[in-house]
Amino acid sequence: QLQASGGGLVQAGGSLRLSCAASRRTLISNNGMGWFRQAPGKEREIVAAINWRGDDTTYSDSVKGRFTISRDRRENTVYLQMDSLKPEDTAVYYCAAGRGSAASTRSESYHYWGQGTLVTVSS
Repeated sequence: QLQASGGGLVQAGGSLRLSCAASRRTLISNNGMGWFRQAPGKEREIVAAINWRGDDTTYSDSVKGRFTISRDRRENTVYLQMDSLKPEDTAVYYCAAGRGSAASTRSESYHYWGQGTLVTVSS
């Protein structure tokens, strides 16, 4: 299972760091990982993804330059550092473990999902 944490309420321009911990090392150790988000009334969208080694990342255009995805394979954890937050970043953020090892932007590429953590950015 995946456990996402770190969400909360922050003012615009602020920062948060989300964490996604796996209950079993084998769940994510050789897998690409992704962060997705879903805002009220909107479809779920990719935010960032990282490959199994952590040396290949991809970001949505809306967060590029502000968010950073990383992973600690020893700790079995994936992070999303979010800086310069904007009100439009408000959403429930989900981490997911990929079926393969690459950094994929397609939700169909993921088969394990965390429960989500709410990020609220006030203006």
